[in-house]
Amino acid sequence: MAEVRALGAFSGGLDGMLAAKLLLDQGIHVEAITFDSPFFNAEAGRIAASVVGIPWRAVDFTPDILSLLSDPPSGFGKNMNPCIDCHAAMFARLKGIARESGFDFIFSGEVVGQRPMSQNRGSLNRVKNISGTGDILLRPLSALLLDPTPMEETGLVDRSRLLDLNGRGRSRQLEMARGHGFSHIPAPAGGCLLTDPGYSVRLGILKEAGLLTGETARIIRYGRMFHLPGAVALVGRSEAENTTLQNTGLGIQLDLPDIPGPLGVLIGDTSETNLTLLTAIMASYTKAKKPVRSLSNTGEFFKASSIDPADRDEYCVVL
Repeated sequence: MAEVRALGAFSGGLDGMLAAKLLLDQGIHVEAITFDSPFFNAEAGRIAASVVGIPWRAVDFTPDILSLLSDPPSGFGKNMNPCIDCHAAMFARLKGIARESGFDFIFSGEVVGQRPMSQNRGSLNRVKNISGTGDILLRPLSALLLDPTPMEETGLVDRSRLLDLNGRGRSRQLEMARGHGFSHIPAPAGGCLLTDPGYSVRLGILKEAGLLTGETARIIRYGRMFHLPGAVALVGRSEAENTTLQNTGLGIQLDLPDIPGPLGVLIGDTSETNLTLLTAIMASYTKAKKPVRSLSNTGEFFKASSIDPADRDEYCVVL
């Protein structure tokens, strides 16, 4: 018989590892893909795949997720997370890759009832229907609670060796992981920045200002953020953040050459008014008692008095 081949969506969590192991134990050839974007990175997937011992690669998902953030058909969760449409887009991409690369089906580590928005029965069915993967998607950990898939009906997968996991508990998963001797058991965590309330506020302002790109979505993780007219500004909170902001090379960067102080980055409307205002905000985080000057990475100087903290907070988004 020809080798059966399965390609998994692999975030790096324990459930995905166990789903892969269930299929490996049936003699199925398993490989994994982790989707990478400014909001979730692929490193956890790489580590998990190495523990299970399966081939792995990362796929850039940035254009897909940025497109969804404009107006997700299924709406957002509590914050800026379009979970249902995001999962559907991932599975649609995975199906295309599987067909091109000769895989028989795709799989995920989803568990019925584990996440209230994206893994209830209705959401799982909606993801399947939106993505057009009903003929190719298997969820091994909860398969016995779901309708049989074509892979089970045709004998590619032995349904009797799949599971009926349900709910948010992890006791069965942890017991299985110990039984398999996994050297690494990931802690339960969402891992997606779009579920983080503070980051979502920043991202919403970036989106409203028309400044959302993959690069700007990454940089707003750092520093204090300020919403200036037609622009956003970031001010480093530590030497490490100053270095990180500087290394991005984004926007116009301001430094205070005469006194110790933070680095500032302005993205969007880089008018002299905004650059002078940013200089004043930066100076307010120093001990300067008189007007200071900033030097931009374009070689221009801007001079301003330190802004009063109360006035500064008018522009502050998240400290």
